[in-house]
Amino acid sequence: MADSAAMAERLWDEWVPRNVRSLVAESLPGRDADARALVVWLAAIHDIGKATPAFACQVEQLASRMRDEGLDMPTAKQFGDSRARAPHGLAGQVILEEWLERQGWSPRGAMAFAVAVGGHHGVPPGHDAFPHLHQHTELLRTPGRSEHLWHSVQTELLDACAAAYGVRNRLDHWRAVKLPQPVQVVLSAVVIMADWIASNSDLFLLFPEEHPRSDADRVGGSWRGIGLPSPWFPHAVPQGAAELFSSRFALPEPRPLQEEVLRLAYEAESPGLMIIEAPMGEGKTEAALAVAEVFAARSGAGGCFLALPTRATANAMYGRLRPWLRRLPGDEERTVSLAHSKAFLNDDFARDLRAGARTIAAVDLDGASASVRSERSDQRAAASELVAHQWLRGRKKGMLAPFVVGTIDQLLFAGLKSRHLALRHLALAGKVVVIDEVHAYDAYMNEYLERVLSWLGAYRVPVVMLSATLPADRRKALELAYSGADKDQSELAEEIPYPLISVVSAGTVTVTSSPAAAADRQTTIWVESLEDSVEALADRLETELAEGGCALVVRNTVDRVLRAAQVLRERFGSDAVTVAHSRYVDLDRARKDDDLVARFGPSGYRPAGRHIVVASQVAEQSLDIDFDVLVTDLAPVDLVLQRMGRLHRHRRGDGQSQRPVRLRVARCLITGVDWSADTPTPVDGSAAVYGSHVLMRSLAVLIPHLADAPVILPDHISPLVQSAYAPNTPPVPEGWIEAMDTALATHQDTLAGQRRRAQTFRIDEVRKPGRSLVGWIDAGVGDADDSRSGRAQVRDAEESFEVLVVQRRRDGTYATLPWLEGGLGGLELPTEAVPPPRAAWAAAASALRLPHHFCRPWLIDQVIDELERFCPAAWQVKESHTLAGELFLVLDEDCQTRLAGFDLRYTQTDGLEILPAETKDVRLVKSDAGI
Repeated sequence: MADSAAMAERLWDEWVPRNVRSLVAESLPGRDADARALVVWLAAIHDIGKATPAFACQVEQLASRMRDEGLDMPTAKQFGDSRARAPHGLAGQVILEEWLERQGWSPRGAMAFAVAVGGHHGVPPGHDAFPHLHQHTELLRTPGRSEHLWHSVQTELLDACAAAYGVRNRLDHWRAVKLPQPVQVVLSAVVIMADWIASNSDLFLLFPEEHPRSDADRVGGSWRGIGLPSPWFPHAVPQGAAELFSSRFALPEPRPLQEEVLRLAYEAESPGLMIIEAPMGEGKTEAALAVAEVFAARSGAGGCFLALPTRATANAMYGRLRPWLRRLPGDEERTVSLAHSKAFLNDDFARDLRAGARTIAAVDLDGASASVRSERSDQRAAASELVAHQWLRGRKKGMLAPFVVGTIDQLLFAGLKSRHLALRHLALAGKVVVIDEVHAYDAYMNEYLERVLSWLGAYRVPVVMLSATLPADRRKALELAYSGADKDQSELAEEIPYPLISVVSAGTVTVTSSPAAAADRQTTIWVESLEDSVEALADRLETELAEGGCALVVRNTVDRVLRAAQVLRERFGSDAVTVAHSRYVDLDRARKDDDLVARFGPSGYRPAGRHIVVASQVAEQSLDIDFDVLVTDLAPVDLVLQRMGRLHRHRRGDGQSQRPVRLRVARCLITGVDWSADTPTPVDGSAAVYGSHVLMRSLAVLIPHLADAPVILPDHISPLVQSAYAPNTPPVPEGWIEAMDTALATHQDTLAGQRRRAQTFRIDEVRKPGRSLVGWIDAGVGDADDSRSGRAQVRDAEESFEVLVVQRRRDGTYATLPWLEGGLGGLELPTEAVPPPRAAWAAAASALRLPHHFCRPWLIDQVIDELERFCPAAWQVKESHTLAGELFLVLDEDCQTRLAGFDLRYTQTDGLEILPAETKDVRLVKSDAGI
């Protein structure tokens, strides 16, 4: 108990951010002093439930000694299964509640304070747990002659702790406090952490009697041994935009949007929610980081979390975060984390992991040195000021690092009923949260996002949200979720000139138009329809690229990408066509992205002659690429506009980089539609991805621009999006109405189903102060993590499978794919032993998500069964952590295989292809069942 209390004290004083301490302090009459005393006292008494027969009987030798002192109890065997109904956390909460009620507390008030004891193993007790314990009091105190003695022991322990930790005289003052649920979460999380640290035998050594150590020495050495990073405290944040953006991002001068964002961040009554809506290329990311620094300085937040839609975008953001952190003033070491399941494959994060490698241990036994044992040399420590802390790793602790980049799932998990949810909330409560690509999430994910926003608002966490643009209703829903307001904020639904910045601060909402883009940053795009046939596509591109140039063709499905690429290669030659989509292994996908930016980015070398990139939605976001002409499948209008943002994105001067004369006018051709039908109909693949309703509304607002009315970016972004997503249907021809009504009904059913499914495991909204966390995660999902099953809990999609792709060679041995760069190709993977680290890493970096063909409910069992046939036992041991538990897709020497009746082929150029059935006698790669 003393060690846990000491760790809670250190955590509170030196690790918990100021804004979190203030949140707790404001709920108590004695403010800071009360907050500190309360958290330390709860940590001290968190194991009071161990002073019960149900717990003490487990070690018979010790139980016998207790019986000799009059504390009778049955044996563990005599108790039987009933002991499982009295875990010591629950027992401790009941004992503490009874003790507080004897001090004159109400049952509700006692329960709110005691829940930190009941939930110190990660799960607050459920409502149905208490009746059994109240009916079987023998689990708490053995009936008969020793019942009073058990009661006296429990009371004596609680009395002693109340006196020792200075709360005896505060109990009367706390009795009337209605403890808010967010405060209960924080207290629970700090108690959990204190218990974890105090239970670490490497930190709290048992010193021999001949070399005693004082409690102060033991605690001090243990705290130095774990070496948790201090919270971020921004130093000297510049008031002027020019100085801040120059010093933090090496920008010669800030953009008007960035200046306006910084002004609003300083002028807001208090840090709150800021939604930044602006077109591509306006520096939203830099603006968000600048706001994060200002909000952290003003609020006392001790870190920053950036949430991105995918692992690829999170990896890219991690690379952008590191230079910003290095430019922040102050010479302290900054602890970073990349939060997704494949983070260890990121080179930048791997370097930070090595920089943070250290042995978590107490001080030297002789007490002469206060340094920890460390694997990191002074020279290596000096080489990098960014580290991934050894203790703050893993799915339960990684988010506790001060600076974290992760997928949106990591944020949505905060709305999921799961174990150790309090730790995830503590991690977020102490940070500024930045959420990118807010428009990219469906109704299911938005149910979680809005619930998480409501809790972030209750914690008063500053939040910055980024989007190209949001429908007014979506913007309003986000604001209402964060503010907890029960009335409509009509200003958010008004049409305001774009770009715009919305600020929710101290219960008020302001929406400000940022200065519009200068005329030389506007792009005029002429929009045309194009027949949906690959031959028509090839014919038109031949015309557009007659003088050379680069075209981007965006398809909504990978199958359409590959079909188009095949025909275009026949027409233009293989060297003139590049394919990009999501169906590549991770290493190939990263190389593809780098190649696209190298050729078509702001300083790209651009291929001579003519070139066509055929891509799926991977070209929509995160890649700073520029093309002369665009052909796109019909998609939701906001995504069509994002694709248009790849047109004439960068100014091109004289010389070879100048655009061909015909292509100096930006042109977007829309296909993926049956234009000949009475009601233009999206192709089936697109309708399956986005839904007919959204596509038809997008088409309705784009139709006027198909006839002598160009789209002007960024001016038309907001009007088009607001019209497409407005409550009222945009004007359409008479013949469309019936089809649109049918599509709307289907769309509404889909949304209702998504929202209903999301509510199954979503936590409740923040309840009124005084309501306890008891039952907070009842009927939960257990542990939540960034695994396949974990992501499925916060994303409404068919179950998908991620496989590691390896090759079986002609001689029966296994290896990594032969073409992998950096010396990673063709590395042998022995099946009778743990593969060498480099080969295992290369295999783990060859992950690929199987397409929808294999995710049908009736196929899932067959797919898993076939994949699990190759499961080398030697790869399932602890030492093979990168490969253990993974599914493998094993290709033959021709990089082909068969899975669940489908013939598959993988190539470096085209990724994974689903071949037409029976076109070739593709050999089934057999696995040795004995492996």
